[in-house]
Amino acid sequence: MKFHVNRDVFSEAVSFVVKLLPQRNPQPILAGVLIEASDAGLSLAAFDYEASARTTIEATIDEPGTILVHGRLLSDIASRLPNAPIQVAVDDDGIVLTCGSARFTLASMPVQEYPAIPEVTGDSGLVPAEDFATAIAQVAFAASRDDVTPVLTGVQLEVTGTRLSLVATDRYRVAVREIPWDGGSAASDEQTAALVPARTLTEVGKTFAHGGDISVSFSGAGDREIIAFTAGNKTVTSLLIKGNFPPVRRLFPEATDHHAVVNTADLSEAVRRVSLVLDRSAPLRFTFTTDSVSMDASGTEQARASESVDANLVGEDVTLGLNPQYLLEALSAVRSEFTRVTFTSSENANKLSPVLITPQTSVDKAGEDSFKYLLQPNLLLR
Repeated sequence: MKFHVNRDVFSEAVSFVVKLLPQRNPQPILAGVLIEASDAGLSLAAFDYEASARTTIEATIDEPGTILVHGRLLSDIASRLPNAPIQVAVDDDGIVLTCGSARFTLASMPVQEYPAIPEVTGDSGLVPAEDFATAIAQVAFAASRDDVTPVLTGVQLEVTGTRLSLVATDRYRVAVREIPWDGGSAASDEQTAALVPARTLTEVGKTFAHGGDISVSFSGAGDREIIAFTAGNKTVTSLLIKGNFPPVRRLFPEATDHHAVVNTADLSEAVRRVSLVLDRSAPLRFTFTTDSVSMDASGTEQARASESVDANLVGEDVTLGLNPQYLLEALSAVRSEFTRVTFTSSENANKLSPVLITPQTSVDKAGEDSFKYLLQPNLLLR
């Protein structure tokens, strides 16, 4: 096997396929990148039985063939090569990579032991890449990072008609975002759902943020259900998480007039400052009144902090405790100048009711309802 390729194109391709590989893999063979040179171009792929990444780039193929080489090492080398064309060839010493006066010899890995890259042949639809990347960023952070409950470590994708919903929860909060979905001739009002690992979906959002449209395909059955995301010459597949995602949509309340509107940036900065004195897991006390919201924190070492920002409250005054980090992540996800904090009601008088956080275009005008974030308050010690 022998080929010549542009350095920047090759480096970007290798970087893309190794992003989803775990830092430490129990099976050394899965740390490899499969490179295939053929008449169709140069194909690079990586797969760890759960997620795969594939791309095809242009190259001058002198001798077709297939090699398997350690992915992260190859990525580190490719990113530091001089600005010159790269030549890769196989000889008796192994895989020889030459670029300008730089020369690397790498050990080859057994291609025959590498697992087959999954193929996707199921139903598919299109989503705008920028909208999809934004939606992932607005939702994925709310997924759990605790592997004890795998179902909660994923983002639920739900396709219904012309809408795609992304939903995530870690039991303490729920984030939902809807974007347009183009199912083409296969469009149906029947719901299609897929529970995708949040880590994989986050990488998809970063990689395909500027790709025009992204094709999303569902395939497989039983324990090998997968989803594929394709844009341009790149494809990422992911094994779906098995299990039933909790019915969190029913937690969202009916519309209520009891709410406060605050400037998103002002509230974010104040929360960051006041929470500096708090223990990591301690809630921050919020008091909403007619024209302001005040924050009070009592931390260790007898440290205290308080601050107020302007707010427009409709309804009675409210005092409650919220996790400051969870609130800050919500305010970042709102992506609007103002934020509406709605105080919900509960039939159980002994249970704290969650707050609903949504975008607000101005003090008087609500924003789009495509993003919603529900946050459970914390008990405050009197």
